[in-house]
Amino acid sequence: MRIKRAAAIAAVGALSFAMTACGGDSETGSSGSGATGIVGKAESQKKLVVGVKADQPGLGLQTGSQYEGFDVEIAKIIAKGLGVEESGIEWKTTTTPNREPFIQQGTVDLVVATYTINDERKQKINFAGPYFIAGQDLLVKADSPITGPEQLEGKTVCSVSASTPAKRIQSEYPKAKLQQFDSYSKCLPLLENGQVDAVTTDDIILAGYAAQSQYAGKFKVVGKTFSEEPYGIGLKKDDKAGCEKVNEILRAAASDGSYKAAWDKTLGSSGKAAPELDTSKLTNCGSV
Repeated sequence: MRIKRAAAIAAVGALSFAMTACGGDSETGSSGSGATGIVGKAESQKKLVVGVKADQPGLGLQTGSQYEGFDVEIAKIIAKGLGVEESGIEWKTTTTPNREPFIQQGTVDLVVATYTINDERKQKINFAGPYFIAGQDLLVKADSPITGPEQLEGKTVCSVSASTPAKRIQSEYPKAKLQQFDSYSKCLPLLENGQVDAVTTDDIILAGYAAQSQYAGKFKVVGKTFSEEPYGIGLKKDDKAGCEKVNEILRAAASDGSYKAAWDKTLGSSGKAAPELDTSKLTNCGSV
């Protein structure tokens, strides 16, 4: 009896080992190849959850259950490079304040959402990219006399709480009155009816808003940028391999035409020509 029992236990152990060795671990994102993080999840599940903005025309805009924009197209390129088809992408609306928590908590695998790479954020997460360099600017009424940030003293400026543009106004233009919301789209009606004097964020985001049909001819982008905003792809702090893989995919996109195609399909309608993706500026994915 003892021999039979021992044999049975050994058989169960062997089966458990075999089951562990085969297939992926959905919780840790590991795969049969031993890859972990986003690479492992993409290999084992053929699925990814991607955080994008839902209220930024030309970049990340949700209509019904569909998302469109340049960031969305970049996310599709990355997913495809990881072996995940568009049908395997679950889109998740993110706002500026929840991007780091969503990544840290595993709510999303990646964030592609006009996400400026900076040292403060790099303490919490990892960044691949940048895939675009924007610059902070001002959106004002078409007849506004404001021509740059130096004229913001005593003026009410609208932005998003915890965003890089809002923090820059607070630190560099403290005499401006800053009004903050959780999305830039909430600033536009206030600008239209005169409750705020300007909206501030990255120039290409503002251009997208100004081009919306309901605001046609009402607003203008000042055109005097006062920062450099490198847009990156956010992922978990310890996923260095995933970060390096995303950078590899971006290098390929720069040379095979898919990056330009993503721009032309979305922001190309703004009249701004597709920029060159400078792959020499891609991050080294940090020391994690």
